[in-house]
Amino acid sequence: MQKLKVIIADDERPARNFLKNLLADFEDVEVIGEAENGAETVEIIKRMKPDLILLDLQMPEVTGLDVVKLLNKAQLPLIAFVTAYDEYAVQAFEINAIDYLLKPVEKSRLRETIQRAHERLERNDFRQAQVQRLDSAIKVYEATAGQGYLERIPVKKREEIFLVPVREVASIVADGELLNITTISNNRYVINYRLKEIEARLDPSQFIRISRGALVNLEMIAKISPMPGGTYILTLKNGQSLPVSRLQSRVLRERFLKM
Repeated sequence: MQKLKVIIADDERPARNFLKNLLADFEDVEVIGEAENGAETVEIIKRMKPDLILLDLQMPEVTGLDVVKLLNKAQLPLIAFVTAYDEYAVQAFEINAIDYLLKPVEKSRLRETIQRAHERLERNDFRQAQVQRLDSAIKVYEATAGQGYLERIPVKKREEIFLVPVREVASIVADGELLNITTISNNRYVINYRLKEIEARLDPSQFIRISRGALVNLEMIAKISPMPGGTYILTLKNGQSLPVSRLQSRVLRERFLKM
């Protein structure tokens, strides 16, 4: 049996190493590359032309779903999404027969995914069939996930729990394993949560990612200041100033700064 050429895409190095160690025991698999963000994933797929990509669904800035949308359908390898439990994603993938692996990934389930990839590659129409399934799954996921957006964020301060209305949140900034939430009134809270997971629970029409480590509420932006190199500094209505990454500056220009 010819070896299956696999790429692992996940923004967390321990997660990539975990999958790589599992795959090392499979004689019919060759890991040919890794990517730590969505933009890098698109480029490595174009360059390396893998058979299968193990694709983290919740990567920051450019998500796993964004990767699918950005690729030419003729370049699309077989895809197995890797995700923390997300009931909407699981529902969409199961309805449309899309391969997915739940974290922490079990070796037996990974073996099943590898075997299915071998079988699908033997079919001449595998790419066309997958494109149709992916398109349907993405529509289902985006339609249903929007029903579960957070309206309040529970935060603990000393021994008390506060319910912070999402509409009052100005920014959410990552600091290691912690998230710093700042409101329009400049109240500050710290929660132990991952940025990409809370991003998936927030309405994307209300919150945008401005860098690898920060989300802002669009309604809270008071001023956008251009910087050298094509980036921006955002000034929020509570007085906060936050830099926008080069990648997200392009997104900002395309989505919000064109008449």
